[in-house]
Amino acid sequence: MTQENTTQNEQVVEELISEAVAEEIIEEVIEESLSEVEKLAQELAEAKENNLRLMAEMQNVQRRSQEEIKKARDYAIANFAKEVITIRDYLEMALKDQSGNFDMLKMGVDMTLQQLVKVFEAQQIKEINPQAKDKLDANLHQAMSVVEEHEQEANTVVSVMQKGYILNGRVLRAAMVTVAK
Repeated sequence: MTQENTTQNEQVVEELISEAVAEEIIEEVIEESLSEVEKLAQELAEAKENNLRLMAEMQNVQRRSQEEIKKARDYAIANFAKEVITIRDYLEMALKDQSGNFDMLKMGVDMTLQQLVKVFEAQQIKEINPQAKDKLDANLHQAMSVVEEHEQEANTVVSVMQKGYILNGRVLRAAMVTVAK
């Protein structure tokens, strides 16, 4: 063989070896990439499963809290209803009274009113009862009529037609008032 053939053969062998090494490197990179892809796919599946569990838990917490709110509301209404039932009983007893004793009837109505006041206090229902010459407050008062009142400033309460009530800072019913012009 000639020197030239030997050199060509060596170059071909070197190229074949380079290609083989390159193929080995490529195969290793592909295997590592596939391994990494499998690992990421597994992590994604776990994350999806955790996400589903969290969503289910959130729905359960929301459902339970709604049930607890409903029970609390029902219980609060039940307590108020029990207290009001007693007042109804008192009023019915007063209407059944055939004795004709006006003072006893008046005392019974007064006791019923006192019971109602206790219920309101227990439920934190407060009166809105403005006094004459108080400034009109549109949040608490409802002007039912306007009258000429020379002794008072304009937009002040002249008289109260009906008290109002507040429950926990929220107006249940505004006080109905007559206002000075």
